[in-house]
Amino acid sequence: MRVLGVDPGLTRCGIGVVDGAPGRPLTMAGVGVVRTPADAEIGRRLVLIEEGIDAWLDRHRPEAVAVERVFSQHNVRTVMGTAQASAVAILCAARRGLPVHLHTPSEVKAAVTGSGRADKAQVGAMVTRLLRLDAPPRPADAADALALAICHIWRGTATTRLQQAVAAHRTVRAQEPTP
Repeated sequence: MRVLGVDPGLTRCGIGVVDGAPGRPLTMAGVGVVRTPADAEIGRRLVLIEEGIDAWLDRHRPEAVAVERVFSQHNVRTVMGTAQASAVAILCAARRGLPVHLHTPSEVKAAVTGSGRADKAQVGAMVTRLLRLDAPPRPADAADALALAICHIWRGTATTRLQQAVAAHRTVRAQEPTP
């Protein structure tokens, strides 16, 4: 499975593409950051993020997109920009019919490091190790995007299979005659 991970942000939107499956080695297919000028008008910044994400989707053709779930922060301005960038990523994937999965920061940290309270350095170190890289991806937004993709490959695919099994069971039960 190929997953595009997106660590949303207005100034730096981390992008990472990982190939893999649970229980199999992971491979990085690409990593980078979509940048926008901090002094640009918000509409222009969102268009630049959209163009950047679309280019990554065109180039890497993922089967799914994993986006960091926006969480409450003390700085409302920061959370608004993160939410706007997140919405752009979701929209880009939805236009292509790609499944979008949201993962919380603590869920991603726990999947990659074993601790939901890991710091950025620990996440970067584990991403480096899991993907057999020479050095941690820079900036941290890029490493976080790879961590999102890894989290989805390891956790999201299992969750999706469980949801499909429950839905199939409900369909069978609904088709059974009532006594």
